[in-house]
Amino acid sequence: MNGGGGNSVVDGVVVKPSVEGVEDYAVKIESLQFKFPGREEPIISNFSLKLPHGSRCILVGENGAGKTTLLQLIAGQYMVDRNTIRILGRPAFHDTSLLCSGDMSYLGTAWRRDIAFAGYGVSLQGDFSAGQMIRGVKGVDPERREKLIKLLGIDESWRMMRVSDGQRRRVQICLGLLKPYKVLLLDEITVDLDIVGRLALLEFLEEECEQRKCTIIYATHIFDGIEPWFTHFAYLENGELKRGGEASTFTELKDRKLLHVIEDWLRKIRDERRKNKVKNPDVRSRPSATKMNLAFGNRHMAFYR
Repeated sequence: MNGGGGNSVVDGVVVKPSVEGVEDYAVKIESLQFKFPGREEPIISNFSLKLPHGSRCILVGENGAGKTTLLQLIAGQYMVDRNTIRILGRPAFHDTSLLCSGDMSYLGTAWRRDIAFAGYGVSLQGDFSAGQMIRGVKGVDPERREKLIKLLGIDESWRMMRVSDGQRRRVQICLGLLKPYKVLLLDEITVDLDIVGRLALLEFLEEECEQRKCTIIYATHIFDGIEPWFTHFAYLENGELKRGGEASTFTELKDRKLLHVIEDWLRKIRDERRKNKVKNPDVRSRPSATKMNLAFGNRHMAFYR
């Protein structure tokens, strides 16, 4: 279907043509299919997405829709065909330099007290101060470091064994953003932040995209104040991209809050699921994508940069 100006529309997603030989997209995913070993149904099904440099994409959907798995696939944690997921024109899984060089960075919810920050040699289990951890990272622009400490409201005297979850999260975010990146993957990283800290972080990330043309994919369930922030969106339903594209094409947002739009979509899914269960009580529902957590190789500890 023609969308005008040479664009095409596939399943409601506006796809702009690319110039042969030129990498127009920071993130390019084409017909992605993925399932875990031992499962019949795919976790991600026929997923395609193209994001230009400098874009900020929010990834939304109900719990178990496949958001975390998708981010892990983009980060190269699981093997797919070389041409299915391209980051900066390079294959996500096969090109290990994407993560090792810092061109791509992943900040997710998998942080725990007993996980060390690979590359920094600092364990969250030791009684270190926040300042020791942050200032112990070499090769960091001092101005960038001070800016992050200030905007995240970090007290460098915090002892990591005695801080709250929200304070620990601030330090972890700071560590993850100390070195510049070209593609940043965020999985619910603001869940422990207060509203002031969250908005300050979003403002910083917006500046990163506008000034350095980096690209961000941000999976979140927190929608307050995010409408002006994102340039693109992707709505996952049962592992499929049901709605996606540029924010400017998101007509439902013109007179409604994103929270209410997403709420309507999720309620519709659950209503349909309940009706199907009544009609077919013996049919099992689709397994949650979040219930399978495979271990990953050492090279992927670069996630923690």
